[in-house]
Amino acid sequence: MSRYDSRSGDPTSYRDRKSDSGFGVTGYGGSARSSSSKKDYDGAESLRTFDLDGLTPFEKNFYVESPEVERMSEKEVEEYRQRREITIEGRDVPKPIKSFRDTGFPEYVLEEVTKAGFVEPTPIQAQGWPMALKGRDLIGIAETGSGKTLAYLLPAIVHVNAQPILSPGDGPIVLVLAPTRELAVQIQQEATKFGSSSKIKSTCIYGGVPKGPQVRDLQRGVEIVIATPGRLIDMIESHHTNLRRVTYLVLDEADRMLDMGFDPQIRKIVSQIRPDRQTLYWSATWPKEVEQLARQFLYNPYKVIIGSPDLKANHAIRQIVDIITENQKYNKLVKLLEDIMDGSRILIFMDTKKGCDQITRQLRMDGWPALSIHGDKSQAERDWVLSEFKAGKSPIMTATDVAARGLDVKDVKFVINYDFPGSLEDYVHRIGRTGRAGAKGTAYTFFTAANARFAKELIALLEEAGQKVSPELAAMGRGAPPPPSGHGGFRDRGRGYGGGRPWN
Repeated sequence: MSRYDSRSGDPTSYRDRKSDSGFGVTGYGGSARSSSSKKDYDGAESLRTFDLDGLTPFEKNFYVESPEVERMSEKEVEEYRQRREITIEGRDVPKPIKSFRDTGFPEYVLEEVTKAGFVEPTPIQAQGWPMALKGRDLIGIAETGSGKTLAYLLPAIVHVNAQPILSPGDGPIVLVLAPTRELAVQIQQEATKFGSSSKIKSTCIYGGVPKGPQVRDLQRGVEIVIATPGRLIDMIESHHTNLRRVTYLVLDEADRMLDMGFDPQIRKIVSQIRPDRQTLYWSATWPKEVEQLARQFLYNPYKVIIGSPDLKANHAIRQIVDIITENQKYNKLVKLLEDIMDGSRILIFMDTKKGCDQITRQLRMDGWPALSIHGDKSQAERDWVLSEFKAGKSPIMTATDVAARGLDVKDVKFVINYDFPGSLEDYVHRIGRTGRAGAKGTAYTFFTAANARFAKELIALLEEAGQKVSPELAAMGRGAPPPPSGHGGFRDRGRGYGGGRPWN
């Protein structure tokens, strides 16, 4: 029997947290107290006022280094991290793993990984899995589509299987907080797929749908809850669940949750979870607000950054920016669709719900198979639109930023920014819906005089990704007014600018 399959064993046989790597009851983490002092991460302060003596000790350090990883020299480790653009911070950071076998995951987890067709761990998985399995708090900064969902879900499954089984009235062992319904649903699909072999139950808690089925799931008992903050607080206050058993907490897309104003709800939820939990904190960007929240919630964390800590776009995505006027947008869109439409999935981003519906209606009137998704749609309608898009029945989907993060649809070949977003971070996340999991993709962006304030940053982003910058955009970046006719961008592709064939 695997060392992870201990849920049916004697609960008193679990390793006492007090003896775990020299930690006493005033520390949490699963390894010795680090040189990262409390001025860096002061989450430990709460432990001094929180009585841990009444809490059941729990297991959270499961990592055993494989012989292959153990044999890696420091030079080999450094070369591997450089090659895969892995930057680490923290004390006693484990070496990255190179293969799924190196994780020591139990056979039933590895079988699901093989079944999913994965060839090797992604960079965030290669470094993040050993960190998470050691039971320490973890900050992961990685672009969307990097494989971070499995980076925290597979260790979560191992964690659950090492805890005493749920008793009637118990809440979850693992809690994952996500900013949107769509992301929460996708995480739950992965949790179901990889947790089914060890009979781990999960549920998804989000607003906009009837509470009944969610309440029934919680009352039956689930080991993993994936939730949006508002609906989870509702369930807790209605006494449909509690967080007393949570020992593994994940905050996914923390930057997006803060953007959406969830800071008070997150704090309220975390205040009800035992402070010696393991916390995994994920973000695509690292603004001050995100860092401040991490300082309060995490103790002595590892930190892993994939790629540059500076904002940058996925290099697998070809980015083409067209300088046009607002009035030219719809005609440009239709011409572009005529040029690229080959049955592949095309995602078009708008700024407003109204604009989303108007453009979708016009496209349908013009014979294009388009559907829209935004926050005013009912959850049932959003689910239906998403399923039609995923199945390719409606290969064109218009969306507001509700779909910009966490939307994981395979084979989105093209992203079109009909409206430029309100920040470069949102631009990176929007175009990140294509070029996922090693695939190539193309992002087209309509850029108007109203967006001129973003020109300089956008140029830097394009140049970092090795993309061509049109003379019109370069001029706008220097403060020149845009050309009235909207030349450049897509129209120039047939003359060696960005590839592709010219407009008809």
